[in-house]
Amino acid sequence: MSQYAHPEVLVDTQWLMEHLNDSNLRILEVDMNPEAYNDAHIPGAVFWPIAELMRPDLSLNLDPVAFSALLGKSGINAHTTVVAYGSYPGTGAFLFWLFRLFGHPNIVVLNGGYQQWIAQGGAVVSELSTFPATEYRVQGPDANLRVLSAEVLAALERPDQILLDVRTEAEYTGELYLMEPPQGDEVGGHIPGAVHLDHAETLNEDGTFKSADELHTLFQQQGITPEKEIFPYCAIGGRSAYIWFVLTYLLGYPQVRNYDGSWQEWSRLPNVPIDQG
Repeated sequence: MSQYAHPEVLVDTQWLMEHLNDSNLRILEVDMNPEAYNDAHIPGAVFWPIAELMRPDLSLNLDPVAFSALLGKSGINAHTTVVAYGSYPGTGAFLFWLFRLFGHPNIVVLNGGYQQWIAQGGAVVSELSTFPATEYRVQGPDANLRVLSAEVLAALERPDQILLDVRTEAEYTGELYLMEPPQGDEVGGHIPGAVHLDHAETLNEDGTFKSADELHTLFQQQGITPEKEIFPYCAIGGRSAYIWFVLTYLLGYPQVRNYDGSWQEWSRLPNVPIDQG
């Protein structure tokens, strides 16, 4: 992992195996529902259902009070080192963005997530993990890590800024809205002029990140280069946060901000352009 711009933000399964009992370490698993966690998870891992990070309209809940409450009930304080992972390899990088957004610096991503932990013979348990609650008031959210819709709209006319759609091809063309065809008031499509690159192309088959050279080639072939400002977006801000992590911390791009409102917001704004097909 030393080829990355900031290899210190990644840990592998061997490192975690050796540090499972560190008193200042908190392992955090985030997923859609607790069933898989209840069956088998990394020893000591605390579970956060993804719903607790969302608002009813499916936008990310960026209320610092709500995030502070999640940290507190998980036994996390300002000095705790958090290891983030999920059943999907990209989940840890999304959590990295979220923690940094609220000013918590001590977070690392488990490279390959749960998939790689199992492949490497990591132990699993079914016992629920609980820790004494803490009082922790976070900062933020940090405006430097986000881009809002007005600036996204202005970027349509700026060649030095790139809108990067990291959803699947079917979502980009409008065939799907998340995992199903658009229904009700849902509108499919993409922001005009957005470059498309499915976020999953950055991963190896074993769930680990591709090498720095492979990632540089992947992005630069799409014209996504370090001298430009990059605004990734997806459906609800999670996959685009993942790409923010890849560009900023694995490749060292200096100007990347996540459009966390993403398609869930853009497709419902009045009088904004939308491309379909």
